[in-house]
Amino acid sequence: MKRLTIRGTALSLGLFFDVSFVLCVLWGLLAPQGFTKMAGLLEVIFPGFTWLSPQSVILGLVEAFLYGVYIAVVFVP
Repeated sequence: MKRLTIRGTALSLGLFFDVSFVLCVLWGLLAPQGFTKMAGLLEVIFPGFTWLSPQSVILGLVEAFLYGVYIAVVFVP
């Protein structure tokens, strides 16, 4: 069995978290009436993120990707 590499795991987790972040933002745009609590959660999870400015979305994408890299560095031997 192949061993996990930090690079491959970091890229896959980072991209997975970025896609998840984009889906959350899109869901907030499509159904804004029930999204106020989720927007607050995103603002807590991603420091510097405020709902919904272009700079914050880019910052959220970068932070989500870096969370994936961090998890790969911690958990891949």
